[in-house]
Amino acid sequence: MTSELLAPLDLAFWNIESAEHPMHLGALGVFSAHSPTAGAHAADLLAARAAAVPGLRMRIRDVWQPLSFGGATREPAPDFDPLDHVTLHAPTADFHTEAGRLMERPLERGRPPWEAHVLPGESGTSFAVLFKFHHALADGLRALTLAAAILDPMDLPARGPRPEESPKGFLPDVRRLPGLLRGAVSDVGRALDIGASLALSSLAVRSSAALSAAPSGTRRTAGVVVDLDDVHRVRKAQGGTVNDVLIAVVAGALRRWLDERGDGSDGVAPRALIPVSKRRPRTAHPQGNRLSGYLIRLPVDDPEPLSRLDTVRSAMDRNKDAGPNRGAGAVALLADHVPPLAHRLGGPLAGQAARLWFDILVTSVPLPGLGLKLGGNPVTEVYPFAPLAQGQSLAVAISTYRGQVHYGLVADAEAVPDLDRFAHALTAELETLVTACGA
Repeated sequence: MTSELLAPLDLAFWNIESAEHPMHLGALGVFSAHSPTAGAHAADLLAARAAAVPGLRMRIRDVWQPLSFGGATREPAPDFDPLDHVTLHAPTADFHTEAGRLMERPLERGRPPWEAHVLPGESGTSFAVLFKFHHALADGLRALTLAAAILDPMDLPARGPRPEESPKGFLPDVRRLPGLLRGAVSDVGRALDIGASLALSSLAVRSSAALSAAPSGTRRTAGVVVDLDDVHRVRKAQGGTVNDVLIAVVAGALRRWLDERGDGSDGVAPRALIPVSKRRPRTAHPQGNRLSGYLIRLPVDDPEPLSRLDTVRSAMDRNKDAGPNRGAGAVALLADHVPPLAHRLGGPLAGQAARLWFDILVTSVPLPGLGLKLGGNPVTEVYPFAPLAQGQSLAVAISTYRGQVHYGLVADAEAVPDLDRFAHALTAELETLVTACGA
């Protein structure tokens, strides 16, 4: 593989990272173990297979050349050693306690920014693997592709050949200039629209102190599993999509959690960022991020569960009608309009501005329908983990896998010592929705 400049959004993720707010994605896979030594065997397999995956050899290096001054490249690491990235830990009784501790540690920036931590269970009947990928290396779909490359092979449908691209010179083809000019004008208009929508989204918003926190650098994780059939029952009874129901469950769980801890939910309507992938499912290459997003107000202050679902569904419909290139949620697209040096100098400021943009991240990470295995040991649970933005105390990631929905929760451990209570609230909220719609 050859080196390539980081795309603007990748560069933004690389530069907004701080010690208290590492910008890596995570996924905790829990495996049923065929033997007490299955975890150790899994670590050996991961290290052996990683050496043959080109994308895992890529490091990120700063660039100070005139045309990309302040940028960075993604390039093969000359001294790549898989053993620097795969770690076998001592047996543990609680995978999530260990995952939280590991998620708070930034990845080493001088080598390929990913890690795989194998956590054997004390009982010997299970083990877990925590994958960490820096957001500058991969978005959710790309991270899944890299992780799948070192799990057991899957029988996937064959991919058709990619269309060949014509060589790119230093100057655009003159026949394309009119279209390029129209595109430039359209990009400017889009940027102005996003900026105006972002300004409006920050007006008259009341969130909760529980969703914001001074950075402590600590992390806590939790996982929740619910039945996908229950989600479908609600969807069929009330309309909308599976994602609408899952987001409404988050809104209702926040209401329960805030009321239980005494913070109160009256008048609270936090802004939720819902990332939208602009990458087609079978094109996880090229590397890097292809992301936009939708911004919605979660109706935490609404006491009626079905009304909350209706509000979420209507908000998501409005966003889909506008498309992922418009509105305050698409602010990630503005990264394309920022020169590399500005990304480098303004990264810390941009990280601090996240709290002005949204209050909580709620993201969905796609998983294959086929069963995942490592060393013949099947995956039984998969919890995705999202980065925690500066000034925010909770992020929610969701994956659907083999008939179950897995909520992966990441929180600032000092700001949210009761993350397990929020996890229980998610389960209770789905049960309430099922009952309310008579499903």
